[in-house]
Amino acid sequence: MFDYLGVLLSVILGLALTNVLFGFSGMIQMRHSIRIYWVQVVWAVVVVIYVLAVWWGMFWWRQLTDWRFEEFLFLIGYAVVIFMMAAMLFPTTLVEGTDLEAYFFRNRRWFFGLLALAQLLDVPETLAKQTAGLRDVPIQYMLFLPFIFALSVTGWSTSNKRVHAVLPVAFISAQLAYLTLSALDRITAG
Repeated sequence: MFDYLGVLLSVILGLALTNVLFGFSGMIQMRHSIRIYWVQVVWAVVVVIYVLAVWWGMFWWRQLTDWRFEEFLFLIGYAVVIFMMAAMLFPTTLVEGTDLEAYFFRNRRWFFGLLALAQLLDVPETLAKQTAGLRDVPIQYMLFLPFIFALSVTGWSTSNKRVHAVLPVAFISAQLAYLTLSALDRITAG
């Protein structure tokens, strides 16, 4: 059953990556006629890493043999939230004179709201994997998730540009630390 579900999850998460990569491509192509915002660029990198980490994490579900429609619907819903979050980063078309900083701040509540929702959806998804005996929840998860959820809420709550300059750097640092430390736990345990 996971093979069937995995295809749809891959399509949705692949479209999330496609959105971000098209945004990067358009930004490079239009670099002389648009205003690039470095904070948005770092968030785009964060989203690429996040999508890849979730995609990798979804692979644990392949071991589940007894599927219910609710689980299928939940995982697809989670992937759709991630897609929508990725879609908020760049306009669908870049035109001459586009100000990506203004675009980012116009859409920041949607982006950070979806990022926070993705974090909230990650909790039952991660716990369900443990309950089903597919994967233990890494100890680092208990620190990582509240931290990045707080960053998401902060991004949603404030339009202060100095705060927004810190958020993606803090997020990517926490994300890379979590991925590295939780992988080290599996390496040393194995």
